[in-house]
Amino acid sequence: MASVLSSALDSHVRDIVAWHFSPETGTPFWLEWAKRAGWDPRKEIRSYADLDRFGFFEDEWLRGGPVRRWVPKGYAGRPVFTFETGGSTGVPKSRINIEDFRIDYEMFSDTLPDECFPKGSDWLMVGPSGPRRLRLAVEHLAHHRGGICFSVDLDPRWVIKLIKHRQMDQMEAYKRHVIEQALTLLKAHDSIRCLFITPKLLEALAEKISLRKAGITGIFCGGTEMTPQFHRWVREEVLEGIYFAPTYGNTLMGLAVHKPFDRKDEYAIIYYPPMPRAVLEVVDPDEPSRVVEYGQTGRVRLTTLTKEFFMPRFLERDEAEREPPCPTYQWDGVRNVRPFSRFQASVTEGVY
Repeated sequence: MASVLSSALDSHVRDIVAWHFSPETGTPFWLEWAKRAGWDPRKEIRSYADLDRFGFFEDEWLRGGPVRRWVPKGYAGRPVFTFETGGSTGVPKSRINIEDFRIDYEMFSDTLPDECFPKGSDWLMVGPSGPRRLRLAVEHLAHHRGGICFSVDLDPRWVIKLIKHRQMDQMEAYKRHVIEQALTLLKAHDSIRCLFITPKLLEALAEKISLRKAGITGIFCGGTEMTPQFHRWVREEVLEGIYFAPTYGNTLMGLAVHKPFDRKDEYAIIYYPPMPRAVLEVVDPDEPSRVVEYGQTGRVRLTTLTKEFFMPRFLERDEAEREPPCPTYQWDGVRNVRPFSRFQASVTEGVY
């Protein structure tokens, strides 16, 4: 099985590299990169391992414009979205999207049980709005499953500023404001059965209402503050039979889904990426070209491989343990993702 998956990934890599570096369909940024580098990736990249030749993708490349340098020529004339990540201070990183967010969330939809996320039922999205991909993505997920999506107004950059300035009373007031919006919608629309929410906001919402009694049957939860302790608390104190789908996602990757719940995992949060569209690896922080052994801790390294976006060997601001394949997902995963310990002094998570 491993050799078959490796061969399929290598083939996908060749297709994506051919697309992004072709003069007809290629991405202006990468065409210019290849010109400066003096070699043709279409001829020399034959496998996933060969992507090491690109070095490490720099997030500064995504800050500022012109953002059209990231739009492949093959998509000329198509409507383009731009989604941001970061930006609480300085210029945010931008990623263009055309169909990727829809594809990612349709793939995720296939993992959701219909009895808990009923087709035709409505959704409530309690997460960041504004320039982030998440609101449109969850809305598309609801539409894809035949529902309508209600949402709250939430600016996480403002929350982070309040925390950095130690205005914790204002931060708590803002969190109450968000939760009040969610409560109002839940009480006004009894068709809502499905909920997207971040871990911190789920904790705050569960203090105010029984989600089971409010009619919720499935919770899709995403955010960096997802710990085994939180996972256990949710399952023992909050769910009351509600299906819980934790995820690890961001604008640059898409969506990594959780391993089916097994008490033997001791409530560890274990994610698997949407191969071959994205690959997550755990690498040695001091030698990030080296993948660590299973069970070892390291920095998360992301490679994104879609026709809209090619991003090889990006070092995330997260760390995790390397997780072996499982029966449902026959490729490597990551366990207990959390902010990279060497950055913790500078990372503020806010409402995530």
